[in-house]
Amino acid sequence: MIVGTGFSGLGMAIMLRKAGITDFVVLEKADRVGGTWRANSYPGAACDVPSHLYSFSFEQNPEWTRAFSPQAEILAYLERCATKYEVRPHIRFGAEVRSAAWDEVTARWTLRCADGRVFVARAFVLGNGALHLPALPEIPGLASFAGKTFHSAQWDHSHDLTGRHVAVIGTGASAIQMVPAIAPIVGRLRLFQRTPAWVMPKPDHTIGARARALYARWPALQRLVRAAIYWQLEGRAIGFSRPAILKFAEPLVRWHIARSVRDPRLRATLTPSYRMGCKRILLSNDYYPALQRPNVEVITAAIDHVEPHGIRTRDGVLHPADTIVLGTGFRVSEYLSAITLTGVGGLDLNLLWRDGPGAYLGITVAGFPNLFLLMGPNTGLGHNSMIFMIEAQARYTLQGIQALRGAPGIRALDVRPEIQTAFNAELQAKLGRSVWATGCSSWYQTAAGHNSALWPGFTVDYWRRTRRLRLEDFAANS
Repeated sequence: MIVGTGFSGLGMAIMLRKAGITDFVVLEKADRVGGTWRANSYPGAACDVPSHLYSFSFEQNPEWTRAFSPQAEILAYLERCATKYEVRPHIRFGAEVRSAAWDEVTARWTLRCADGRVFVARAFVLGNGALHLPALPEIPGLASFAGKTFHSAQWDHSHDLTGRHVAVIGTGASAIQMVPAIAPIVGRLRLFQRTPAWVMPKPDHTIGARARALYARWPALQRLVRAAIYWQLEGRAIGFSRPAILKFAEPLVRWHIARSVRDPRLRATLTPSYRMGCKRILLSNDYYPALQRPNVEVITAAIDHVEPHGIRTRDGVLHPADTIVLGTGFRVSEYLSAITLTGVGGLDLNLLWRDGPGAYLGITVAGFPNLFLLMGPNTGLGHNSMIFMIEAQARYTLQGIQALRGAPGIRALDVRPEIQTAFNAELQAKLGRSVWATGCSSWYQTAAGHNSALWPGFTVDYWRRTRRLRLEDFAANS
């Protein structure tokens, strides 16, 4: 069983088929494939990883029209992959998994869906990713708002923003894309900022028809471009692991802000005071110009509560609005909370993870045999492409599934607790020296400061560690 049809779920399904394994089912809660790129369809949605690298290594796309792909093109790419690699017959749409329980007697997982369907499988792969449960802020009075409210990942395309007074809460990756896209059409846009982001210029450009034709005719050329981008981005891991290095990059970004924002007061408002890299570094060429439009206002006063016709800040000012857009991110550390996962002896995974998720290589969890996580704890990146990580995880998972199918007498693979503990101790020690531990508050960390989101180093090191599944790391139950 595979859950999810984003890059993780489809990538796993394709690898299974390539290996000659076809007795699998993919469960998808929505009515079409795409994962994050299906859900996040807000105006301006695009990738912040270069297009040539943001694709499966085995399925390059010579048809990207921009250096950084817009959401619609990425979604179309995933749709094509699902069709080309014959994954669609394996997908069950509208299948939202509510619970999964391990049976020690039969060595099987039983999955129960919201619509009553039940599935039983020997191996269980969670490919639902960390960016699928919107983080809805607990703002007093939000439910009393008389206008329209929606999260950026649940965009209401039937709600026309033309001429409206729109309040956008949040200044993260989604906001810096949607604000420039909607600012020209709304009547008034008020952006509520708690903390400014480090925003760098986005080296985006169109990829012309001639270049696309060359990539289609000479795939090796696109692979060469892809490799060059990969190694360029890979070098940035040095800065994230050694915060002092990123300090030297800050003046360049401050110069970008000074060059882009004329008003000294607004410039000061948009200039971060924390170490660059502590929060996600964002890319945009139109965010700062959008904030200087006459119909746009940046509000830094803390929100006190929401009233039927606007947002009241703690300085007593009521900011009128008829639409509130929540650009407040996702519940990353609780990304599996919608599923009750029960392992050996009734062990509850979400209860086990109450102080922060943890796994071995981000893929397996002690006490949960034959369960494999894709984009699991501590496998997120701040510098390179997640597709590289997903493929490494899927290859490792495939080896586990092949061991279950082919190794004599193996009914279940359960990672040894001491192996998992030692691995996570090493990770947290490295994270404690990284830029993400320099004092800012971010979605990378739990409320207690535990970083369960990011990989603290080079992706090539992760590839090396996951290249071969070591049976000696597991209690292989017969």
